[in-house]
Amino acid sequence: MEQTLRQYDAVIGECHALFLKKAKDYGTAWRILRVPSLTDQIMIKAQRIRTLQEVGESKVGEGIRPELIGIINYAAMALVQLELGVVEAPDLGAEEAATRVLEQQRKARDLMLRKNHDYGEAWRSMRVSSLVDLILMKLLRIKSIEDNQGATLVSEGIDANFLDIVNYAVFAMIQLEEGKG
Repeated sequence: MEQTLRQYDAVIGECHALFLKKAKDYGTAWRILRVPSLTDQIMIKAQRIRTLQEVGESKVGEGIRPELIGIINYAAMALVQLELGVVEAPDLGAEEAATRVLEQQRKARDLMLRKNHDYGEAWRSMRVSSLVDLILMKLLRIKSIEDNQGATLVSEGIDANFLDIVNYAVFAMIQLEEGKG
């Protein structure tokens, strides 16, 4: 488990560093996005990964890793939006936004620790393609819940699905780093 924590924290550190740089470049314009818009953005990234996996080449020059980083950051941003609500104009500075995103990524880490305890790190035996498929499935679930105005009968809410997406994307990055892509 110590190795997993080191790897997990390294991935989140990389994602956080990129998020902060982009927040300094672009500000926090994303604060105007409704959660379904963030869901769609993550869907585009996950579908692109799946296409890259199936086709085996990229015509744009960016590979799977940058898309996974985007998924991790966008899912955390969606969690911030769920918590704070959507605004009409950016209302957070780069540092505060980065702190709030990191808080959500830490919630995902805490969830990962609890699930790893119960599942015994089963994700380590999974393929990256399966992790991407799980991300896509979670996104379809989120879209269904969004289309139902957030109502569920017995299922987890949108937030739980975004937390899982963060974790699946982190796991996929760890698998890629270990050459298990």
